[in-house]
Amino acid sequence: MSISALSPTRFLGGISGLLQVAFLLSLLLLLFKAAQFYLHRQWLFKALQQFPCPPSHWLFGHKYQFQEDQELQQVLKWAKEFPSACPRWLWGSRLTILLYDPDYIKVILGRSDPKAHGTYRLISPWIGYGLLLLNGPTWFQHRRMLTPAFHYDILKPYVAVMADSVQGMLDKWEQLISEDTPLEIFQHVSLMTLDSLMKCAFNDQSCAQFNRKPHPYIQAVGDLNYLTFSRIRNVFHQNDTIYSLSSNGRLFKQACKIAHEHTDQVIKQRKSQLQDERELEKIKRKRRLDFLDILLFARMEDGSSLSNKDLRAEVDTFMFEGHDTTASGISWILYALAAHPKHQQKCREEVQSLLGNEASITWEHLDQMPYTTMCIKEALRLYPPVPSVSRELSEPVTFPDGRSLPKGITVSLAIYALHHNPKVWPNPEVYDPSRFALDSTRHSHSFLPFSGGSRNCIGKQFAMNELKVAVALTLLRFELLPDPSRIPLPVSRIVMKSKNGIHLHLRKLP
Repeated sequence: MSISALSPTRFLGGISGLLQVAFLLSLLLLLFKAAQFYLHRQWLFKALQQFPCPPSHWLFGHKYQFQEDQELQQVLKWAKEFPSACPRWLWGSRLTILLYDPDYIKVILGRSDPKAHGTYRLISPWIGYGLLLLNGPTWFQHRRMLTPAFHYDILKPYVAVMADSVQGMLDKWEQLISEDTPLEIFQHVSLMTLDSLMKCAFNDQSCAQFNRKPHPYIQAVGDLNYLTFSRIRNVFHQNDTIYSLSSNGRLFKQACKIAHEHTDQVIKQRKSQLQDERELEKIKRKRRLDFLDILLFARMEDGSSLSNKDLRAEVDTFMFEGHDTTASGISWILYALAAHPKHQQKCREEVQSLLGNEASITWEHLDQMPYTTMCIKEALRLYPPVPSVSRELSEPVTFPDGRSLPKGITVSLAIYALHHNPKVWPNPEVYDPSRFALDSTRHSHSFLPFSGGSRNCIGKQFAMNELKVAVALTLLRFELLPDPSRIPLPVSRIVMKSKNGIHLHLRKLP
């Protein structure tokens, strides 16, 4: 009996039966998922019937209409064809509604919808859940805690620090330039804004831009920008496990490690400095604390200090946003002025009349450059540092024209398309600083280089100050000319970049 019970025939028959059951269960699960997918798509079609869009593939969505690095140009075509908003199918039942009408965007920014989880969670391994990714009461608590770091009493002395970093970059440019060879400026500007940020917000006096070797943090941020954006657009990389096994996933992990090592070193160094009684005395005498000191001395409502995880998330967030977006802004502004020499010269004359030959710029000077400010804003309109931001609707929404969207839909505030929308900005591709003259009128939500509403960029004044300082001091030292053989090609990333760099000819002024 026992031998019969263990016979190979019966054993194999048992396995065959288990395989049949497993196959049947797998088939039922597949049918269930297919039905779920079909029903969800039908619900989406019904919810979006008021919002026409180009035909899409049932699985790959509009993938084939968006060639690599042509995303911005494609969205502009849609903005002209489909008023106010247009659905973009990413794949399967995954989509986002592109909004590029100021009335639509005003409605969304006036609400408290959370950041779109499906998109922003992919950034979290890099910058953690700091002010950019947090939602709800925790976001509000952190925002309230960090707002004093951007008070004008804190920002005033930063102007001299920014000017010192800019002058260092310009000194380096003087040594590098030649009449025949253009200079790729983005990397230099990135190092300068990192130096400036480290000194202003993190009490770190190391000078990254004078190291001969490429700065690993700058390289890591560039890689993370590209890898994160690529992952957002890749259906096969949404799963964390699958992504971690891919070549891009391994590169992403390594770049995160480099970025985190940099921020950990910044935190460790400042904690070490605060062990010194003299440094603590200096802190006590301050009316207001710098960014990192606020984080280190912060107390939550329950009396606890920030956890190491929360502390690093806020430092990672501001380290990235405080240098990369500003570097993008400065680089594109300098290119815009190089491409429009009449406006460049008018800005230079304004700065020269204000600063003379001393090239010493102060807080008070920043509000005395109206034409330069107009030119800066017009460049930010054409090349917004952050091309889009996303929200997930926590409640249904009805727009001013009566069209509506249900809860759960992801909307993308397409800032680049808004800034280039011909219904909002006549002749939008023309560089025209007069759009920002003091007596000009425009929609309150037609210009959003720093987003808007309660979740606008907390560091926007810090950034604008640095843009003005960098532009003013650069124009005093150099005439800027474009390289006609390498016109920059704007590409959509988390932060606006140029596919082929930003190359300028620099001529030292007498």
